[in-house]
Amino acid sequence: MTVDLDAVAANWRRLNDRLPAGSECAAVVKADAYGLGAGKVAPALAAAGCRTFFVAHVEEGVRLRSLLPSVAIFVFHGPAPGTESDFLAHRLTPVLNAPDQIERWGRFAAQRGGLPLEAALHVDTGMARLGLAPADALALADDRRKLDGLRLVLLASHLACADDPAHPLNRTQLRDFSAIAARFPGPGRSLANSSGMFLGPDWLFDLARPGAALYGVNPTPDHPNPMAPTVRLEGKIIQVREIDTPQSVGYGATHRAAGKERIATVAVGYADGYLRSLGNRGSGYLGDLRVPLVGRVSMDLATFDVSAAPEDAARPGAVIELIGPRHTVDALAAQAGTIGYEILTSLGNRYHRRYVGEKEAHERA
Repeated sequence: MTVDLDAVAANWRRLNDRLPAGSECAAVVKADAYGLGAGKVAPALAAAGCRTFFVAHVEEGVRLRSLLPSVAIFVFHGPAPGTESDFLAHRLTPVLNAPDQIERWGRFAAQRGGLPLEAALHVDTGMARLGLAPADALALADDRRKLDGLRLVLLASHLACADDPAHPLNRTQLRDFSAIAARFPGPGRSLANSSGMFLGPDWLFDLARPGAALYGVNPTPDHPNPMAPTVRLEGKIIQVREIDTPQSVGYGATHRAAGKERIATVAVGYADGYLRSLGNRGSGYLGDLRVPLVGRVSMDLATFDVSAAPEDAARPGAVIELIGPRHTVDALAAQAGTIGYEILTSLGNRYHRRYVGEKEAHERA
């Protein structure tokens, strides 16, 4: 597995260039930077100029702070009971999603005295997932006493259908978020995720929060990908066998040879995030030749039909490109019936990882 840190940094710059003057491009590095390795990716993004990062859990924030002592770090899930002191000790800013989180963070602020504690406020405008219901947000705007001891630095919401520009919910969420934001003058405003950054200038506000687009997933699914690929994944052939009818391949005998076939067994499986749903649907590339995946993906192995390849190319020790220039992460996701997000975040820790541009990134940091 090769991760191109320079491409990640270039993607952040490309997204940052889309913003109007005065707006900021953050980076979402939750889930170990979408599976690419936050320990390498986050410093590369900081070296590129990123100064605001988002994670999901407080533990992710603590690890990130040890790498980046001077950036702003927001924690999407907010403070779970008993974690308030961790936020303070590691200078993490909670995203407050519900009345009980607001109450606990405010009570913690009152107990310690001193300067107000920073917080972001998340308002739900269409996801029905995390965030204050609009009615609760408006009630809070009318009664600011619940915010005593807090300094709101960001008001955020999350788009549900940004990857479908024609979906009417995009404009509904923009309207509702704008109305609520007008009731909270002062904090920065943030609505656009990766795909939201391509909806138009009205959605950009003060802070954009791209995640998957940084890592090469297409934020505009019906159009050519404007982002650079960042990951190359190769599987090594460990055995090649010749089979003939009526020989079957793999668990469940879901593939049967129609004639003479050569089958290459590759050391990758669903334990490595090469999803089981790719069985009889996936493919890879042996050099420039597309080779179909045949049979089911098992825990540690996958089998490819390399009958059309020269014997000296399809041999033990050769590699099949699973993700790369010829077979993008979005193409693999489509074959698996999922999205690029799941592919990247599922990539396991058994791959040998190589970081291109790592040395340069550390020198810039």
